[in-house]
Amino acid sequence: MRIELNEWTEQKLKNDIGTDSGYIKLFYDTQDCGCNGVLVIQLIDSPLPTDILVQEQPFKFVVDRQQHQQFDETMRIEADREFPSFKVSSDASLYSTNVRVKDLRSKANGLQV
Repeated sequence: MRIELNEWTEQKLKNDIGTDSGYIKLFYDTQDCGCNGVLVIQLIDSPLPTDILVQEQPFKFVVDRQQHQQFDETMRIEADREFPSFKVSSDASLYSTNVRVKDLRSKANGLQV
């Protein structure tokens, strides 16, 4: 799997990540949504044992191995210039036009590691 980013998106993700390190995870969040899942971009400290590293540059991207088959071989993430959201698509599908970043890193939650 390969994830394509334009310059604007790369800059916006750098701003979201800040100076802290971590991974970016494409994830279908099914908790408390009452549906098949909502696509989110998670910022995490480190991958879970069930995560697969799919790309290392310009960011470390991971996906859950059980969700990996839901994504196409080439994915595109595009930042919205007007709102704090992203569009996730591929040549075959539009996954969502309102994907939000959810920072789950321990430092972002006020915890000291």
